[in-house]
Amino acid sequence: MIRKIIQIDEEKCNGCGACVSACHEGAIGMVNGKAKLLRDDYCDGLGDCLPTCPTNAIRFVEREAAAYDAAAVAENQKKRVQKHTGCPGSRMMEFKREQPCRTQTEGAAMQSELRQWPCQIKLVPVNAPYFQGAKLLIAADCTAYAYANMHGEFMRGKVTIVGCPKLDNVDYSEKLTQILQGNDIQSVTIVRMEVPCCGGLEMAAKTALQKSGKFIPWQVVTISVDGKILD
Repeated sequence: MIRKIIQIDEEKCNGCGACVSACHEGAIGMVNGKAKLLRDDYCDGLGDCLPTCPTNAIRFVEREAAAYDAAAVAENQKKRVQKHTGCPGSRMMEFKREQPCRTQTEGAAMQSELRQWPCQIKLVPVNAPYFQGAKLLIAADCTAYAYANMHGEFMRGKVTIVGCPKLDNVDYSEKLTQILQGNDIQSVTIVRMEVPCCGGLEMAAKTALQKSGKFIPWQVVTISVDGKILD
């Protein structure tokens, strides 16, 4: 039958494996360091993998392909529960933080407040289970280095995703919109640096909030380059 299905450009694929994590049906796998459509009948044609690809290597085409087989997908999902076939660096994980982070004092060890992996905006799956009911922190990469108590003050109790629009050279707004629309996000906190390029992250988050069509409490916090919170 002729139907809509994904096509992966192996020349553009950088092997990050983000699409593998995003494809819950198991239609995509890593073969020789490249993402590959493994079975046509596993691909539902909805394209959850498209927005996760940082190099735009995935697109829709219409071609002769086997019909989507929901029963086969369900059986495959059972087998994949304990097996991750993507890049180890993009394997989706959730961490339980049972003890509160201590304020940093001399000689005291601090606990990480990162609740999930991956945390890069480009790599995180838009429909990851940890987004449901989450307080979302959208942070610029440099904030964790500039502000000493980033974990205890901002990350604690939140799902943290990070990025740098200048280095990534990408508009995050589309992916952030999908995250906000597809999940029950309770609040959004944007932590950025005072430098002008960080305005791209703030603008992307604000655009996503508007496009989501939801009323979600949000705030923006700006960090100075010498590590202070600015009004």
